[in-house]
Amino acid sequence: MYRDATVGVVLPAYDEEGFVGDVIRDMPDYVDRIYAIDDQSTDGTWTEILEAARADAGDGRPARERSDPDTDRLVADGGTAALESRAYVHERIGRVVPIQHRENRGAGGAIKTGYLAARADGVDATVTVDADGQMDLSRMPRLLDPIVEGEADYAKGNRLLSAEYRAAMPRFRFVGNAMLSFLTKVAAGYWKTMDPQNGYTAISRNALEAIDLEGLYEYYGYCNDLLVKLNVRGMRVADVAMPAVYGDEESSIRYSEYVPKVSTMLLRNFLWRLKTKYFVLDFHPLALFYLVGAGMAGAGVLALGLALLSALAIVAVPVAGVGGLLLLVAGVAFLLFAMVFDMGQSEHLETQVR
Repeated sequence: MYRDATVGVVLPAYDEEGFVGDVIRDMPDYVDRIYAIDDQSTDGTWTEILEAARADAGDGRPARERSDPDTDRLVADGGTAALESRAYVHERIGRVVPIQHRENRGAGGAIKTGYLAARADGVDATVTVDADGQMDLSRMPRLLDPIVEGEADYAKGNRLLSAEYRAAMPRFRFVGNAMLSFLTKVAAGYWKTMDPQNGYTAISRNALEAIDLEGLYEYYGYCNDLLVKLNVRGMRVADVAMPAVYGDEESSIRYSEYVPKVSTMLLRNFLWRLKTKYFVLDFHPLALFYLVGAGMAGAGVLALGLALLSALAIVAVPVAGVGGLLLLVAGVAFLLFAMVFDMGQSEHLETQVR
């Protein structure tokens, strides 16, 4: 336990032989459950999970041998239909719950499986840790503190808050991360939150029970999708400065597939957030500002395009370029007003921990 709160760690693993065992063995003593999810790996990941679990259970540390009613109640046994339909939950080995997916579901799918198990167990705080050893486990309390102190419902690492941590990030990742951060701010409504792809996170039991966990996106954009769901439910988010350790691991992301899929998901989630938060659960005119602004800006771009074609004598279109420019400017102004209103609506839900 950590400060009287039970702690679970979701450890998704796909072809992480040579990494996942070390992560399990290095897990802090206060972690009560480790949900190690093998996402249909093609190497020795599953065997390594079992071996590391046995080593972790038999290392002689008395804290795991004595009976504790708070941790004994945590028994992942496939207690929900959603969990049983997607994975085999094997008998617990010490504090490790080995889980095998019935089919490969990707990073988001493995996180979702772990969240389902943690929710069924009633874990107070659930941390997500990559199996490739990139995350400094000694810094886990920085994520747990905002949760156990009641200051946040979700805490996530942020490699962009510190100049030192930014410098350690490869330039290609930094540029892509900055662009995705902006798109996620618009989609999720957390305008201070950055580094949305950071997989080092902690979430409270209350947040897991509040969101539509069964509907969580299962591709790499799961963390962006989760932020949208948390915002709609009024959950508080803490952005915690956190470095990453870049080692010998290789990313399995195919960017030609990743960019269009995640961009489409963010657009869909943005529209869903506006509808649900500002029309269904409550009403705020900022949604109308967004819609009117997008329509006017789109019409302005179309008008300017037609005016350009007409000027080049490619097509004869009687359109006023000045009118198109005015539409575009007005549309952008409406969008900026909407963003300002949106920032104000979620400002009280965000904190930064440097």
